[in-house]
Amino acid sequence: MFRHFVLLHFILNTPYKMLSYHSDVIPVLEGTWPIILRSVFTSLPYTQTCSCCVLQGTGRKIILKNCDLKFINLLTFKRITMLTFGITIVRHGETEWNKKGLLQGQAIDSSLSDIGMQQAEAAGKYLKDVKFTNVFVSDMARARQTCETIVKHNSSCSGLEIVTDPSLKERSFGSAEGGLVVDMKNMATAAGQSWLDFTPPGGETIEHMKMRIKEFLEHLFQRMVADHCRPGQRETGMPEGALAGKPDDGTRDVPAHALVVSHGALIRVAMRYLVDELKCPLPQGLDMSHVIALCPNTGICRFIFTVTKGDAGITLSAIRCVFINRCEHI
Repeated sequence: MFRHFVLLHFILNTPYKMLSYHSDVIPVLEGTWPIILRSVFTSLPYTQTCSCCVLQGTGRKIILKNCDLKFINLLTFKRITMLTFGITIVRHGETEWNKKGLLQGQAIDSSLSDIGMQQAEAAGKYLKDVKFTNVFVSDMARARQTCETIVKHNSSCSGLEIVTDPSLKERSFGSAEGGLVVDMKNMATAAGQSWLDFTPPGGETIEHMKMRIKEFLEHLFQRMVADHCRPGQRETGMPEGALAGKPDDGTRDVPAHALVVSHGALIRVAMRYLVDELKCPLPQGLDMSHVIALCPNTGICRFIFTVTKGDAGITLSAIRCVFINRCEHI
């Protein structure tokens, strides 16, 4: 779930099979540690974990053996902590407003319809054997109903705190709220804009939504690290491999796993933020048409994150998309 590493800052140069580094400020290291190598001369530091390297610390001497990476001139090092965990994002079930093609936004805090409750039950049964360690939900009624239904079916959620986070609420559509979705699309066309990027009068901009998503991720990262970084836990890395078409795809070897229940417009912008701005690669078979598609009611998206905790705080080290908008349960 988390690992301790030694972070080595280096200057790219020529390959060395063995390199010794001496310093009066190096603390005593015992045993063998995995290595992260990071260039000090790039604006977005090149980082690579070298699993074949062996770092041996004896007294105040570090010896790095069997490394095929190109580096020289080690400058500093420190012990850091890494945590890999999953995030499963679920859109709320259908409401009567969804059924009629009306925009709810933030002003209309509707409950689930009968069909929406059936969808939430189906999502709960689909995810019933998936292990969750944390739960986050929008503060709006339709999301909370969906979340509570999913949690009810999942034994791993028994006793877990359900964290209500306003940053997960739906987009504000301003003057378009309560109107037809098609009317907002016509407003965007009249303004000469794509309706995906169009902001109705008084509505929330896409950039503001991205800021909300960024703030939520920062809060989530802090919470996951605080809850799950403990000495003596099993080491895991970023999971790989093809999907098996099962509810726990991508999470079987990632014990830390957050359930997040939110809204259609927020999820769509979140997908674009993760892919466009955090540079998350898409798995085979997915392209940007899947990223910008509206997540169906109780549709499911899943990502795996690795974060690093160091002196500078918590930073994102790696991200992987497992799937987007899975809806085979409905």
